[in-house]
Amino acid sequence: MKRTTVFLALAFVFAAISIDQTLAQQGSNAAKTERTERHSAALVNGYEPMWWKEAVVYQVYPRSFQDSNGDGIGDLNGITQHLDYLQKLGVNVIWLSPHYDSPNADNGYDIRDYRKVMKEFGTMADFDRMLAGIKARHMRLIVDLVVNHTSDEHRWFVESRSSKDNPYRDYYFWRDGKPNPADPAHPLPPNNYPSFFSGSAWQWDETTKQFYLHYFAVKQPDLNWDNPKVREDVFALMKFWLDKGVDGFRMDVIPLISKQPGLPDLTPEQMKGDFVRLWANGPHRDEYLQQMNREVLSKYDVMTVGEAIGISLEEEPKIINSERHELNMVFNFDAIRLNRGDFYSEKKWTLPQMKAIYDHHATALSKTDWDTVFLSNHDNPRLVSNFGDTSTAEFRARSAKLLETMLMTLRGTPFIYQGDELAMTNYPFTKLDQFDDIEVKNAYKDRVLAGKMTEAEFIAESQRFGRDNSRTPMQWSDSPNGGFTTAGAKPWLAVNPNYNEINAAKEQADPESVLHYTQRAIALHHGHLAFVYGDYKDLDPDNEQVYAFTRTLSTPGKPDQRFLVVLNFGEKPVDYSLPEGMTAGKLVLGNIPGAAETGGSTLKLGAWDARVYTY
Repeated sequence: MKRTTVFLALAFVFAAISIDQTLAQQGSNAAKTERTERHSAALVNGYEPMWWKEAVVYQVYPRSFQDSNGDGIGDLNGITQHLDYLQKLGVNVIWLSPHYDSPNADNGYDIRDYRKVMKEFGTMADFDRMLAGIKARHMRLIVDLVVNHTSDEHRWFVESRSSKDNPYRDYYFWRDGKPNPADPAHPLPPNNYPSFFSGSAWQWDETTKQFYLHYFAVKQPDLNWDNPKVREDVFALMKFWLDKGVDGFRMDVIPLISKQPGLPDLTPEQMKGDFVRLWANGPHRDEYLQQMNREVLSKYDVMTVGEAIGISLEEEPKIINSERHELNMVFNFDAIRLNRGDFYSEKKWTLPQMKAIYDHHATALSKTDWDTVFLSNHDNPRLVSNFGDTSTAEFRARSAKLLETMLMTLRGTPFIYQGDELAMTNYPFTKLDQFDDIEVKNAYKDRVLAGKMTEAEFIAESQRFGRDNSRTPMQWSDSPNGGFTTAGAKPWLAVNPNYNEINAAKEQADPESVLHYTQRAIALHHGHLAFVYGDYKDLDPDNEQVYAFTRTLSTPGKPDQRFLVVLNFGEKPVDYSLPEGMTAGKLVLGNIPGAAETGGSTLKLGAWDARVYTY
């Protein structure tokens, strides 16, 4: 009897894995057929077809992905080791977070040399090998472009700070301070700009007796894009990487490259509001991006996505409209920050608020605009901890699958952050010394040491929203250190202690895991262009529990593609009635085994139930 049970269980596992592989292959074949055919067609449902619109992107944070040499730090060879894993997952574009030479004041976003690889990550030969492996698997690579600022150890800044008449002086923002009546020997900052990382955005430099501007860390001085030589040098380094074969860029805080003329003080009212939108987006933002496109991007077949810090939903088309020749798409943070108040404080949010954001993406943008779909990255909490339910293992898996379903069926290019396909969770931080992030360390000084909140309150908020939550090492197995590094090594950041239960090896062996489900969701996305170019309609925008929408695509000479997506956001079951005259057809994707293969006009939805039907 036991042998029979084991045999049947194994048969079920292998059958489910076979179904996964078949669905992935069918999706791949269908997508290839549609992509081949669409090259001869001018438009698809009014959209110009492009490979980056049809992509599914996977973000790799190299420091935390895989350590190949036992030093506790992820590296490029570690990424190369897992390219087959990424290919099988179904993603076809990898976004590599900064890999450049850096002193790591801000984990690589402070670049010392744009043409060198960070020593901890390997060599340029390792990068070339990784890139070749990506190309051999018919995937593409985009890399981070961090050019609002450099490291203070970059050659340009070392020269710039050496003297006021140095040729590189105007590569950065240098200003005299304001008189300080209380202490004449120590001038006040030139204006009242705050840094993202707490304190003033100005740093006094004793060598030349002036302040320099740094919107981020003291070791990240801002480049002066008003200087044409800066733009020329930035464009040259972009060409360097494009000529090596990378397929585009994710552009860090790109709206900040144009500052407000004269760098005026912010008013008290502005300081209380969203001041970022006031001291970003200067008058030359579009001019500089159009110049970048004209002189660099237009000469390559590339994908570009800008981090739209300080840009409203209404402002987006000025950057992403293809007729303006700037960027392909941007990351807008309205959805991912729905539950965020000031800094790391939490605020209540409703499902209709989230729907309104995605409705805008799908309906307010024109056919010449494009955008992204994402709910996680290296600067935000884990996907399932942020918008799902980690109260039980069952709800963690279900809610993660629901979120992946949503990402793969909404309009826009979907982005997955490493580990989300496993439903990795936030780390259980309890002490300040467990954090590595400079943002947390600086905020501690500004908030706790300044008496604005208790240490316990600060730790609780940082545990909920701190950036290190997403930066803990990838959980590959239940071996020591989660398989991220060797057993005797100390990871640069502690591995989440739940790696014994949440890891890639365990999920690869379970056909009902979040990993396998994510594979199926990606295959569904690739297999039907309705999820790329299809029309979107929100069926019930005011419903506070159920998100129901359709994606439809009509192509001359082909059957219509009509899909119904129904998502129950929460643990409360509900009988959900579809609009009059609508009936759910065949179930093509669902996160609860045993759900009805066909729908009907009323759907009995379980906790965190996600379903995709034809209709």
